[in-house]
Amino acid sequence: MTNFLVKTLANAAALAVAIWLIGDITLDEHGGTGQRALTLILVALVFGLVNVLVKPVVKLLSLPLFVLTLGLFTLVVNALMLLLTSWISGKLDLNFHVDGFWTAVLGGLIISIVSWAVNLALPDRN
Repeated sequence: MTNFLVKTLANAAALAVAIWLIGDITLDEHGGTGQRALTLILVALVFGLVNVLVKPVVKLLSLPLFVLTLGLFTLVVNALMLLLTSWISGKLDLNFHVDGFWTAVLGGLIISIVSWAVNLALPDRN
């Protein structure tokens, strides 16, 4: 349970940095700070579920592309997971939006780096 909470907080922090750095990744501007924080946590949960349920299947199906590109295809998969999160968040009325594929590639790169750094700093318990 603690590990799930740590990963969700890391995802929320990484998403917050991506929203802050990239103008085309947006979170609902309406509402107070508490409402935005709750929306960010909910989007982080959706992002975590997408990464746990969908990403392994996509990686398995695209294994030849990973080998062919020496792992650079990971950027494309991360971008697709971010776009899927944006789409699901829209369906859930969470007002998180990623505008375009290249924005998602840059956002996925930032999210990967920030979540890696946050996971290093936060305790890892099961």
